[in-house]
Amino acid sequence: MTRRSSFAILRHVTETARVLVANDDEFSARFLRRLLTHEGHHVSVVRTGDEVLHACATNPPDLVLIDLVEPGGHSIDLCRRLKNDPATRLIPVVIVSSQNDRSDRLEGIHAGCDDVICKPFDTVELYARIGSLVRLKRYTDELESAASVLLGLGATIEARDPGTRGHCQRLAQYASALGRSVGLDRSDLDALERGGFLHDIGKIAVPDRVLLKHGALDPQESLVMREHPVVGDAICAGLRSLQRVRPIVRHHHERLDGTGYPDGLRSSQVPLLAQIVGIVDVFDALTMERPYRAARSREEAMDVLLGEARRGWRDRALVDAFVVSLEEAARSEAVS
Repeated sequence: MTRRSSFAILRHVTETARVLVANDDEFSARFLRRLLTHEGHHVSVVRTGDEVLHACATNPPDLVLIDLVEPGGHSIDLCRRLKNDPATRLIPVVIVSSQNDRSDRLEGIHAGCDDVICKPFDTVELYARIGSLVRLKRYTDELESAASVLLGLGATIEARDPGTRGHCQRLAQYASALGRSVGLDRSDLDALERGGFLHDIGKIAVPDRVLLKHGALDPQESLVMREHPVVGDAICAGLRSLQRVRPIVRHHHERLDGTGYPDGLRSSQVPLLAQIVGIVDVFDALTMERPYRAARSREEAMDVLLGEARRGWRDRALVDAFVVSLEEAARSEAVS
């Protein structure tokens, strides 16, 4: 196959993308812009790391190509900052290296870059690598869009019951704060935040006559209500981006002594993130006013949780950590 026919095939399969080129050499920047524009991409060129961060924050590109030659590993540091920021970490980053050095490639990979291209590079290979990363970005965007739809659906379900307005937002905040207080990592904290919004998404299948009933549910209505974690888990099952959220959705009503639902899990069988959301869910429900009862104070709600811990329903260490996180939040509010 000739080089000309290779270009034609690649142009056919490569999607047009918005590419941000970070290059502090004018000649090299013009060369990269010409190459990528020739493939139909929309190319913007910046010269400094700060300009990259600003561009990604204000108008995120589909891919960042970094070719900065400033001393001190500037390209690596910039990549690390992009990948450590939740707002930009899904943007593919390609680092251009002037040396075919294994240590440079490994350093770039450890910084989180998606590819390292060494100069002088093969133009067809450059097109192929960028095309592959752009397609992957498109798939990721589609998953994120679907997840966003579900997050919006969670808010819609909450809006069915005026008494629960703001419940999902508060749960996301409470759960994230508790997760930070017990030292969970970023991926767990992200799951807790999403889990706070999506924990009751299965209530889409609960009829209004049950969901909005004032007073205790009868046995049949209770069975209907207890199905919402299973329904919610099934709704989230089709999205890989929500796999860490599914245990929260399904198991936030479990109890450590096995008396919870829907699966009657016991002790360590109950996922930690689900335990956290279960604790903050009870707290928020108790401290908000309902048509059939007045709101309880924070102190009363914590007494209830401590009582549940004594009965073996909750992990006492998690409940204590939640108390501490609430106290710290209260002190922060007082200072501000």
